[in-house]
Amino acid sequence: MPFTIAESFTKLRSNLEITFPQGETVSTRQQTVRRVLASNFTIVDDFLTGSYARWTMISPLSEADIDIFICLDPSYYNAFNGANGGPAGLLGRVRVALRQTYTSTPDISRNGQAVTIRFSDFVVDVVVGFNRQGGGYIIANAVNNFWLSTDPKQHVLLMSAANKYHNGNLVPLIKMIKSWNKSHGSFFRSFHLEVLALNIFTNVTITDFQSGLRFFFEKARTAVRNPTLDPANYGDNVGRYITSATMEQGVQKLQGAFNSAVHAENYGKRGDHKAAIAIWKHLMPYHFPAYG
Repeated sequence: MPFTIAESFTKLRSNLEITFPQGETVSTRQQTVRRVLASNFTIVDDFLTGSYARWTMISPLSEADIDIFICLDPSYYNAFNGANGGPAGLLGRVRVALRQTYTSTPDISRNGQAVTIRFSDFVVDVVVGFNRQGGGYIIANAVNNFWLSTDPKQHVLLMSAANKYHNGNLVPLIKMIKSWNKSHGSFFRSFHLEVLALNIFTNVTITDFQSGLRFFFEKARTAVRNPTLDPANYGDNVGRYITSATMEQGVQKLQGAFNSAVHAENYGKRGDHKAAIAIWKHLMPYHFPAYG
């Protein structure tokens, strides 16, 4: 086990990753789901999206979501735009098609912007949409039964470019932020944290993960109060799930994390690695290694 802060963060990065065999399982499973859908629908394009495609997914795989984007032929839009249940109806039809194949899977449900398949080892979310005139995509959203404009391919490109700008340090830092969030109630949605990080670290140098975490928590206290717009520039506020009634709860969580990060940094500067590691372990208990 690590005795220094640097060793601890190196181990943390490793702990956040899924294993190679798990990656192979994901690859096989998602290809099978895509083949099932291709046998039931006329598909224009299909690809992996979400945190798996952006390399920001954290372990364990059993608690992760693998997102598949299915871009359908426009004829389905004509059939479900204001008819046959609208976007929610389209997702319902996708659910029926999946249920016919995965008969023993206990839970296949329409879930917001996706159809969720809960396998025994991990979850697959199937997002259904169409090419959008002018670029990007529109996806079916069952919550308010409307079409939402977005561009998951652009999200992947933006994350890749930002991570390259930060010499490969942004993605692991985002994973650490997600680890903190997960172990403290998962108040924030995963993609919201990613976009906050993209914004907060624009034109900022990440010198090390300790100061990077502290800097994120410091700036996010204010940033979270403002709309966090879809980075693909479609105007959607990815933080809309935080209401005025719950905003202070989110800010308090960030404030507490900032205070802890400051204390950990101070212990590190004084050479007290054991005390610093204990605080980082408290912030990210699922993934951060214990001292010793």
